[in-house]
Amino acid sequence: MPALKKLLIIGFVWPEPNSTAAGTRMIQLLDLFQTEGYKITFASTASFGEYSFDLQNIGIQTQSIKLNCSSFDSFIKELNPSIVLFDRFMVEEQFGWRVAENCPDALRIIDTEDLHFLRLARQEAIKKGKNIDFKAIDNDISKREIASIYRSDLSLIISDFEIELLKNQFQMSPSIIHYIPFLLDPISKAKANEWLDFEQRRDFVSIGNFLHEPNWDSILYLKQEIWPLIRKQLPSANLHVYGAYASQKVNQLNDAKQGFLIKGRADDAKAVIQQARVLLAPLRFGAGLKGKLLESMQYGTPSVTTSIGAEGMHGVMPWNGDIANNPADFADAAVLLHNDKSHWQKSQKNGVDIINNFFQKVIPGQNLLNRIADIQNNINEHRSDNFIGSMLLHHTLSSTKYMSKWIESKNKLSQ
Repeated sequence: MPALKKLLIIGFVWPEPNSTAAGTRMIQLLDLFQTEGYKITFASTASFGEYSFDLQNIGIQTQSIKLNCSSFDSFIKELNPSIVLFDRFMVEEQFGWRVAENCPDALRIIDTEDLHFLRLARQEAIKKGKNIDFKAIDNDISKREIASIYRSDLSLIISDFEIELLKNQFQMSPSIIHYIPFLLDPISKAKANEWLDFEQRRDFVSIGNFLHEPNWDSILYLKQEIWPLIRKQLPSANLHVYGAYASQKVNQLNDAKQGFLIKGRADDAKAVIQQARVLLAPLRFGAGLKGKLLESMQYGTPSVTTSIGAEGMHGVMPWNGDIANNPADFADAAVLLHNDKSHWQKSQKNGVDIINNFFQKVIPGQNLLNRIADIQNNINEHRSDNFIGSMLLHHTLSSTKYMSKWIESKNKLSQ
């Protein structure tokens, strides 16, 4: 039997919590498993980046691995983990069959981060000027991602909206999906008292990794349609746009005369967010939860976003600012929030309430650990109840496996 407290995480990339919400999410999961006493190894085919988190500094072993290479088989046999967590469905496609073949008793879990097929479908709908039909989401990514979820023993879903979508539109059994949002510390009164007040703040801020298509689209949307309307009402206002990996096309949007200021990577996201009076996030497509909006609540900065931006983030609780879905309404909401102290203070309090009630750290984390333990104790029954997953895994072993071995043999011949 494998060691009970040994976890292998196979990452799509090395975590960058200061660059992406996905990186923040991964660090939260690592902390949860470490607290439970797991010995963790993090492996990835990606190269270490300048901003990659130093996992070894927090006691996590790291391992570089290769695609389509049997060296992974030897690696995982020797490691013999009790749990393997795939960071996104694409990683499960690449390594899931190898894990199932070499460590059949290991629990296979996917952290979906967000539903990629949902984000893609919404992006295509925006391009075509149509409303998305959830009953007709049919693209290559949806087939791959749904199949990957079925093949795994459990998939972590970050948004309650996405949980309901999987259950209602794809008739997915609740037994193989688990809702776990961001795991955040509560905001105490003492912490809130440290925030800058309304008069000490100025201007607007927007922040997000520019490699993420929804963020890039939202900046273009701000520049072309929303910011001119805000600037017309507030001629001296500035918008400070921060984000990792700003390319030339991003930097070309900088316009000092119009107060549209591209600042690039923020060395300290907390500092730039909490100095602003309002955060703007006009996201027209996307999925999962939006890290920038959670940060705005954590740092006491009210925000204006869209229905998609706020999706899955506040239940029936009032938003940390305003929600608007067209340029005129968005601009008016931004100006009101910027100018109205009473509305601003109420919105700030709403953000505290959302963090402290909707994103509790201890209970959801313990619920996940309990769920994992229950599945491990009944793994054979759990897998036998998921016939679709067993069927898909069988065909994956019969197809993907041999394609991978063919690529490996071809690579050896070309060396």
